[in-house]
Amino acid sequence: MTFTQACFLFLIAWISGVLNSVAGGGGLIIFPALMLAGLPSISANATSTIASWPGLVAGVSAYYKELQPHLHLFLLFSSVSFMGGLLGAMLLLHTPTTIFDHLVPYLLLFATLLFTFSNSLTERLNITFGKANKDTRHSLLKALVIYFFVAIYGGFYGLGITFLMLAVMGMLGMKNIHEMNALKTLLMSCIDSFAAVTFILAGVVAWPQAVLMMLGTVIGGYSGAYYSRQLEPRFVRRFVTVIAWGITCYFFLFRDN
Repeated sequence: MTFTQACFLFLIAWISGVLNSVAGGGGLIIFPALMLAGLPSISANATSTIASWPGLVAGVSAYYKELQPHLHLFLLFSSVSFMGGLLGAMLLLHTPTTIFDHLVPYLLLFATLLFTFSNSLTERLNITFGKANKDTRHSLLKALVIYFFVAIYGGFYGLGITFLMLAVMGMLGMKNIHEMNALKTLLMSCIDSFAAVTFILAGVVAWPQAVLMMLGTVIGGYSGAYYSRQLEPRFVRRFVTVIAWGITCYFFLFRDN
């Protein structure tokens, strides 16, 4: 890693931390930035998981109060997080690099679409699942099955998983956005923790880049929290959307050539 690459990655990590603290979507730029800095796609994906993990863990403590009513759901869904996150990470490690390279533009497109249309899709899901009864066995079983595949996606790639997890919680009849975010953050930290251990044991994490970006996201998160009242989340989301679509187009047009 050259000095120029280190400066570039730290800046991207700082921006990601700021974006996540204001409007979300910061993870959309970490993975492609690592690839642009020269890391192989699978190593970049594993390293981005490690780099994002501290922010998730830190976020859990902030939601302690909102988590209390749903600890029973966490205990149930955490076991699914373990199985799905581990399976997704193993699937990534057993995917040939050439195949994953070809998947990257489509994975970025999927994540970008989820982020771009997340608000309207969430509204539709609230209408669709608004009458769901979270205590019925049928709703719970259906949500667990769907969440298992979401957790696999989280271990394999993970960008855009926020919306998918909120959709599952909508199926359970949850409506309080703060409680949904609390449970989502906790479960995401579980998925990433299990995936991270797998990546570490496999030796695919680029530690200098990971540690540098961890530091950048933490500083960026504090910066964003400090200036969040001066920044309009709607405009920040638009900025993230434009950047995400630009990165996606770049990978479609140039990375496969």
